[in-house]
Amino acid sequence: MIPPVSDAERDFMPALRFGSLTSLFDPVVAIWAREGEFKRRVLRHAALRSGERVLDLGCGTGTLALMAHADQPEVELDGLDADPAILRTARSKADASGVPISLREGFSTELPYEDGRFDVVLSTLFFHHLADADKRATASEIARVLKPGGRAVIGDLGKPQDPLMRLAVSTTVQVLDGRTTTSLNVAGGLPTVFREAGLVDVGVVDRLRTPVGTLEVVVARQSQ
Repeated sequence: MIPPVSDAERDFMPALRFGSLTSLFDPVVAIWAREGEFKRRVLRHAALRSGERVLDLGCGTGTLALMAHADQPEVELDGLDADPAILRTARSKADASGVPISLREGFSTELPYEDGRFDVVLSTLFFHHLADADKRATASEIARVLKPGGRAVIGDLGKPQDPLMRLAVSTTVQVLDGRTTTSLNVAGGLPTVFREAGLVDVGVVDRLRTPVGTLEVVVARQSQ
């Protein structure tokens, strides 16, 4: 059973800000965020192993989960997103591919999973949609559902590498999603959020230049 959420949480922002744009999510992200390359890097750092339980948090249309299955078919995949419309697309893609993914509707600040369920939590291009307080609550929830020694691999907006990348993010994502929710990411603050949640060995392990700015891969681990 999915826990109840507040009225504020129910007012989630669709992936491209406006629900009418949801059907365009896959082609837009594929082009502007170099999605294939970025998600391959996230999975490379995740190094999934046979038999692991994996959560794709903010799974969107299920692209990362499908790539994870292709990378390591013997993992147990869950996907969670708050947007029912985008989850319908994810279910259609999973069914068409014959990939078993347990998809649930719910909020990252109150994950509908028991403590210590997952070996790995993955997330791409999700955290920058969250208010700062929800970023911190989500990081705490990730820490809660990770097994001892479990790992989180998060790909999202990061600190621009140079003025061109600063211009790119300020004229694209920060216009679409707002400066309030994206400023912590752009300031390079996401690793600190995970450290404050109690995770260890936190660090930025990869960066990618894209038309929407610098994307980073942040890794973290639950202590043994």
